[in-house]
Order: sequence, then structure tokens, then C-alpha cells
Amino acid sequence: MTQQTETKAAVFDQHGRGADSDAGRRFKMVQGIRQEIIAMLAAKKRRFSADDYQILGKEGILTEDDRIELIEGEIVVMSPIGDRHLACVDMLASQLFGGVRGEAIVRVQGSIRLGEYSEPQPDIALLRHRDDYYASRSATPEDILLLVEVADSSLDRDRNDKLPRYARAGVPEAWIANLLDDCVERFRNPTEDGYSDVIRLIRSDTISPELLPDVELRVDDIFP
Repeated sequence: MTQQTETKAAVFDQHGRGADSDAGRRFKMVQGIRQEIIAMLAAKKRRFSADDYQILGKEGILTEDDRIELIEGEIVVMSPIGDRHLACVDMLASQLFGGVRGEAIVRVQGSIRLGEYSEPQPDIALLRHRDDYYASRSATPEDILLLVEVADSSLDRDRNDKLPRYARAGVPEAWIANLLDDCVERFRNPTEDGYSDVIRLIRSDTISPELLPDVELRVDDIFP
């Protein structure tokens, strides 16, 4: 359950409709049914398109609180996020918001469309500026300046699964904020076989997106 969902539940209780009330039991039942539906969708062998995935969201079957993403037609349940992971996302977002100053859009834990069957949800996406903030269409690889994954338990999957997919889609640059080793792994020059330019930066280093070189971050300011 995300922090937003927990907050909703807390507000629910504050209005006298706690877990022991009829309304509280109905709320829990609905949440339980939704989670069962999500589990069934994730287990299905059917290949979902990104359009199918969006329809499930519009119908309320999937919501922004769900820790899921669409990868090659499969709905994948993502690992729960710990406090240090959340803190790192917040710190990185804060640094980027201050650095881009309107030159780009900083999207936090929102989806981007890689192709017909993939709509992953990176921790941070730095997108080319649009006046409508992509209200009229999904952000695609041509719009992406940088994707960032914050990784602890998901490190192997991010390195060996998500990053190669980003490269094949033509995402120009991706970072992994590696919480296990307190370093940033920077990936550039996408090819069909992955990124050909990979370096590791430690806390004493600085890092900038290649397409926004004036946005300079201290690695030490990214990690809690």
C-alpha cells in the first residue's frame, strides 16, 4: 500500500467510518477485491497493449496507487517501496526541480510509453517541456531526456531487464541510483544490445544529464 492509500484510509477513519463500521468493512472489501483483480490480471497469459492498460485505469480497475507497470504486454506488480527508497526519490526530484527551472518536466513515479506493449513507471522521468504537460498524449522515448530508477531490492531487475529495454527503445540516458552501494550508475549511448557507455559515480562526484548539461547534481545530495 502506498503512503497516499494509507492517508486515504486514515481520513476514512477520522470521519467515524473506521474499520469496525459497516462502511469501513465495505471499504476493506472493495480494496480486497481490487487487489484480487490486479493479481488475476498480472497472472493472465494474455498480452495487454498500452491502450488496454490505459482503459483499465480509466475504468478504475487500476489506479495511481497501485504499484504496477506494463512490460512487454504483461502487468507486473512492483516491489513495495521502503523509506530510504522514497527519501532518495524525493531528494533527487527536489534537486532536478531546482535545476531544470522550467526547461524540462520532472515526472515522479509516473508512466511513460515505450511502445505498443510497454508502459513502465520509472522513479523519475525528465521530459522535454510541453505546455500541456502531456495531457493530450503519452510521453514516448522521443520526449525523454533522462530516466532514473532508484534501486535496492530491485537492482538486478533494473540493470538486467529495464535498462536494456530503455536502450532498445532509444531512451538517450538512464541512471540507477544504487542504494546498496551509494553510487549512481550512468548509462548513455543506447543500442539494440544495451547502453554502450556505462560509468559509476560515487558520493564525491557530480553528475549532469547529457541533454541538460547545465543541470549539475552532487551525488552526495541524492542519497539519504
